[in-house]
Amino acid sequence: MSWKTATVEKQGPVALVRFDRGGNLNAFNDQAISDLTDIARQFQDDLETQAVVLTGTDKAFSAGIDLKERQQRFTGTQSDLELRRTYYAGVRLCQAWEDMPQITIAAIERMAVGAGVALPISLDWRVMGREAFLYVPEVKIGINLQWGALPRLITLVGPARAKRICILCERMNAEHALDWGLIEEIAEDGKVVDAALEMARTAASMPAPAVRMVKEAVNATANALHRAVSYADADQSQLSSNFQTAQAASKEFNS
Repeated sequence: MSWKTATVEKQGPVALVRFDRGGNLNAFNDQAISDLTDIARQFQDDLETQAVVLTGTDKAFSAGIDLKERQQRFTGTQSDLELRRTYYAGVRLCQAWEDMPQITIAAIERMAVGAGVALPISLDWRVMGREAFLYVPEVKIGINLQWGALPRLITLVGPARAKRICILCERMNAEHALDWGLIEEIAEDGKVVDAALEMARTAASMPAPAVRMVKEAVNATANALHRAVSYADADQSQLSSNFQTAQAASKEFNS
């Protein structure tokens, strides 16, 4: 099977998923979200693959949501249900990756912004380039953090740090992200995928049934209330996107 914005390379019990839009700093558009969601679902019944590495390009993991495509949502060409489905596409994407039975590892080069942070924190582990950064600017453009990311972020770093990341919109370098528990390892730039694959191979060498049971048990415990507290975050995003403050902040951010 082939996808327009992503490829899957099998290396024995390890798979490497690369997504590349061919420009736009790998910003997520509808096609990329759809492709990556479908890929995650393909792994659900895969008994041969035991670990999956997800990466973007050497220039960026992802610059976040494609703001030009996002702005087109306000043209009124979609019905209410179609628009709601569009807003929830990212939620479904992250949930599909979180639900995968394999160990999943994000390999982050250069930058991960907004949605480019939301997806990696739905995976099990993250490896980041030494000069890369994480950036969550949603509040700066007047909207909430969605894609189910906020409860995952709180679980990883705690409530006070989650507030600081989201409200102050500070860029976090690799050392900062490691110190706060957002990532598990720092690799030299250009070697991030190699480091993530090494972790993946180690995980894949362990007895697979036990690995899957432990992953499911940890997720069931840590994520027990995630859905309950974020079930409407895409609706909130659609609502907040129409606020006057959001419209003004978005124009300033894009200028």
